[in-house]
Amino acid sequence: MGSAAIQGPLWGKQSENWATIQEQTGNAGYVYALNFLNLNPATQLLDVGCGSGVFSSLASATGAYVTGIDASEALIEKAQQRGTTAKFTTGEMEELPFAGNTFDAVCGFNSFQYAANINNAFTEVRRVLKPGGKLVVMIWGNKEDCEAVSNLAAIGSLLPPPPPGAPGPFALSENQLLEKTLEAIGFKILSNEDISTVWDYPDTSIALKGLLSSGPAARAIANSGLEKVQETVTKSFEPYIRDNGHVVYHNKFRIVISER
Repeated sequence: MGSAAIQGPLWGKQSENWATIQEQTGNAGYVYALNFLNLNPATQLLDVGCGSGVFSSLASATGAYVTGIDASEALIEKAQQRGTTAKFTTGEMEELPFAGNTFDAVCGFNSFQYAANINNAFTEVRRVLKPGGKLVVMIWGNKEDCEAVSNLAAIGSLLPPPPPGAPGPFALSENQLLEKTLEAIGFKILSNEDISTVWDYPDTSIALKGLLSSGPAARAIANSGLEKVQETVTKSFEPYIRDNGHVVYHNKFRIVISER
């Protein structure tokens, strides 16, 4: 069993809030990827863990032929409502339902770290990429560069104890594990860059909705109850409330680009 059976239901719990609030926090990474890839109508692109389709929609606006795949049926429904030319499907990132040598580019934004077996996921990506095809992976940067680590820690405190050796949100960020994993599978690393991103929620109510729309938050709610999770997360973002009522986090995402 891969990641889809576990992750799909979790990430679909608050699909509306994820689609309208939280998925946009990756915008800096989406723009970076689009600038690098220089997509055109001849490009076949796969967005792995596409969520509600924000990046897929941006990519399809270039004329590229875009396919988005996600484990969550609820998020795919949101993606299909965006009215783009992108095609969306539910599926397993560790068993991609596509023929080999299909795509010119594959992207994954904070998605691959949720694979049950990350090696399997990247092996599948390499299979469906054409020779010379590009892989763009966005993950968290270093913990000390991410103010939202306080939120992740708050949610983590309400989860059941992880099994020994279970990876956390920053697992691929530490000791260049992402790059080492990709190279071991046969990818050539082209670039590695940390980009700054600002999460700016207009008020505490929207911040809470956005921050509770992730898969780990859904798991924390199932484990500890909604009231406890709301209380803990609200307390965690109090230091980031500005005078105008906005909740603002400064973070860094790491974007690693490689080639088959």
